[in-house]
Amino acid sequence: MIRSELVQKIADDNPHLSHADAERVVNAVLDAIADVLAQGGRAELRGFGTFSTRAREARTGRNPRTGEAVPVSAKRVPHFKPGKELRERLNPAGR
Repeated sequence: MIRSELVQKIADDNPHLSHADAERVVNAVLDAIADVLAQGGRAELRGFGTFSTRAREARTGRNPRTGEAVPVSAKRVPHFKPGKELRERLNPAGR
């Protein structure tokens, strides 16, 4: 599902919201999560999962075209850990 499909689904499921309102809601939620992560925090959506960041060490990578060694600096990358309810919906017991 891409962002526009999510907006359309929210608009369809909530007839009192216009398409523009649904788009503003989706953008506001995603922007809030991105802002929290940019500040080094974490965003927890109960039943869905937790968004956080992880540190990656500096390393030596390779240019795939030439095979030349390239230094890759240390960075923070986003990480998602699914919540219990989401895991159970993906892997129902008895299947």
